[in-house]
Amino acid sequence: MFALNFNNTAMHIFYGKVALIAYLKTIKTTNSTIGFVPTMGALHQGHLALMQRSLKENDDTVVSIFVNPTQFNNPEDLAKYPRTIEEDIKKMRVLSDKMILYAPSVEDIYEGNTVSQNFDFDGLENQMEGKFRPGHFNGVGTIVKRLFEIVSPTNAYFGEKDFQQLQIVKKMVEKNHMPVNVVGCPIFREENQLAMSSRNERLTAEERKEAAIIYKTLTEAKEIFQTSTPQETIEFVENSFKNNERFELEYFVIADESTLLSVDHKSKDKKYRAFIAVFVNSIRLIDTISLN
Repeated sequence: MFALNFNNTAMHIFYGKVALIAYLKTIKTTNSTIGFVPTMGALHQGHLALMQRSLKENDDTVVSIFVNPTQFNNPEDLAKYPRTIEEDIKKMRVLSDKMILYAPSVEDIYEGNTVSQNFDFDGLENQMEGKFRPGHFNGVGTIVKRLFEIVSPTNAYFGEKDFQQLQIVKKMVEKNHMPVNVVGCPIFREENQLAMSSRNERLTAEERKEAAIIYKTLTEAKEIFQTSTPQETIEFVENSFKNNERFELEYFVIADESTLLSVDHKSKDKKYRAFIAVFVNSIRLIDTISLN
């Protein structure tokens, strides 16, 4: 264990799972609850909102910061992913000095075998992100399962920006009979409604400003969807980006919220959600919106 001191108060920080597990055993009681917020660092207000909720709803809160190599299919994206551990610790400390931070090395997590397990998520993994990022969700499943085994949380908190990931984590927990309550939390947005993401830090000020087009297009698509077909809505979004030189649309999908399968017609008893991925130069941004 390593305790870092800010303003004369200490936050428990662990770089190894053995010490973390031992410490958690000393604070866990029969009726106490542990909240868990897994992150890849470069913390923003969205992450802090997840932590706030966990602090409110649990006796103890563990936060992990780990840039997981097995969920990156693009080596350049992995290399450029922001790593700001000192700033992250300061932000956590301002929020609360009562949280427990787990910031492991790749070796501590993977023990010399940095490969993904293969998972069956009942097809959820084959849509959207799974189509465009081969192996991504095996990497997500591997790291989340491993972290759940280490932390043994009562509740785990995930943002709905990565809605497909949220559904996949719920499926992984269900299939592996893990006693974890997975909690989805609303998307936090910047002033211009761009979904908060650690990748936003790589945007220029101008790119960040203009990226407001993503959520603006989603809200317009939601309105159009009420009186139009899914295909007409998709064509509207594709045309919105067609003549925009700064942004490249990777995909826009309208899917059944429970199965994540794309739809070509609407039913009154179904919940639908729109998913979008856009490149700004080489920086990939995703967002989602409920269409009901």
